[in-house]
Amino acid sequence: MPKWSPLVLALLAALVALALGLHTNIGGDDHWRAAARYTARAGFPFLIAAFSASALARLWPGDWTKALLRNRKWWGLSFAATHSVHLFALVHVLAHSPEPPNYLTLSPAFFAYGVLYAMALTSWPWAYKALGPWWKRLHKAGIYYLWLIFAVVYVLKAFEPGQRLIGVVFGAVALGAWGLRIAAWHKGRAKRAAAA
Repeated sequence: MPKWSPLVLALLAALVALALGLHTNIGGDDHWRAAARYTARAGFPFLIAAFSASALARLWPGDWTKALLRNRKWWGLSFAATHSVHLFALVHVLAHSPEPPNYLTLSPAFFAYGVLYAMALTSWPWAYKALGPWWKRLHKAGIYYLWLIFAVVYVLKAFEPGQRLIGVVFGAVALGAWGLRIAAWHKGRAKRAAAA
């Protein structure tokens, strides 16, 4: 399987999610809002794969986890692709809204897109060399920021009557991915202590 296959899968998932929102009544009458919701959900697994790759490879070294880690860049770029489609839907939501957008409320999302595209643009060998240690800082802080937005949104949805199932399932996945990273950090710390 080509290493860029997650990108093809992500674009297909995002376009199917967009079509479901726009051309069915699953999301109700507000089709652009439904499309924005579904495209966000379509991108979530790609974010989780990129966020969890190093932890899974450290906790359970094996062929599939090493392959996931080796192709983490492509999982991250796949998330960027799905979220570009999500941005397209969001722009239409704002354009069709009867009230003007509250830019203060939207500022975390603007910052998230800035971080997302900065990470996507610096996912290539030239960037590793050009940015030096700042490359790792950008990508580590960036993936945590993107994860945090999803985690907060889905955990809060667990308390909304109509969104409870989505909130519980997706919130649990987000928190579980964080748990994997904490467990991998503890394992690495214990290994370094034992070596010392």
